[in-house]
Amino acid sequence: MRQGEAFGLAEEDFDFAAGVVHVRRQLRWDIKGRPYFSLPKGRKTREIPLPANLALRARAHFRRFPSTSCTLPWRNPETPTTALEERQRKPITVDLILTSSHGNRIYYRTWNDRSWKRALAAAGLIKPVGEKVRHDGNRVRRVPRYAAPREDMFHVLRHTYASVQLEAGESVVSLSKWLGHSTPKVTLDHYAHFMPGAGRRGLAAMDAWLQDPSRPKVPEKSLPAPNTPRILANMQVKGIARQGADMSVKYKETARGGLAVNIIEC
Repeated sequence: MRQGEAFGLAEEDFDFAAGVVHVRRQLRWDIKGRPYFSLPKGRKTREIPLPANLALRARAHFRRFPSTSCTLPWRNPETPTTALEERQRKPITVDLILTSSHGNRIYYRTWNDRSWKRALAAAGLIKPVGEKVRHDGNRVRRVPRYAAPREDMFHVLRHTYASVQLEAGESVVSLSKWLGHSTPKVTLDHYAHFMPGAGRRGLAAMDAWLQDPSRPKVPEKSLPAPNTPRILANMQVKGIARQGADMSVKYKETARGGLAVNIIEC
């Protein structure tokens, strides 16, 4: 999922019986820092397969961290000015499964700085580049500042998921649907380098086909169809056919590389 889709996920979006997760919304923030819900990127929902081990982890998470009810405007946080906008922006209530330590909806910037980057630092992937001084009343707190490259931020989780699927031989078409890409071409443009065995699998298949002596060398579907006599519709057509028997056809190549046909009567 994208980051906003993960932060907008509800417990009801998990269909354990069908083994899928429904991606129906994302949590977004406008330039004024106001949160709201909207459709996922591309304005379309999708389903993602839910592995059995992940389903067990999700159930354990629900038991340990109860969902938090959150009511926000839909599509736009601005105050509606027309009846249509009022219907379109009518608030919805979602039981969020991912919340802050205070049980609130997650603000992505705070989470990136205080959770994600700290996790990367703890794993030894990034280092502090300074510190930020905060004044909490009479207390002065010094918080480390980290600079993480864009490719190491939340979106790397999508890259990891895609690489695991492609290296396992999953279909690009299926992966494109799960990631929410508009077309499989977008998936190929981003993740083709994660398919190291794609060409080798095709070569191995052809090599095995050529080595099998019992297999016909020409696929059955590509064999020419047996010649069947054509039934002429009427006498006029038969006359045209007889005239064609007394003609010779010559071909010559044109300037554009095509074939020009000249029918010359003998």
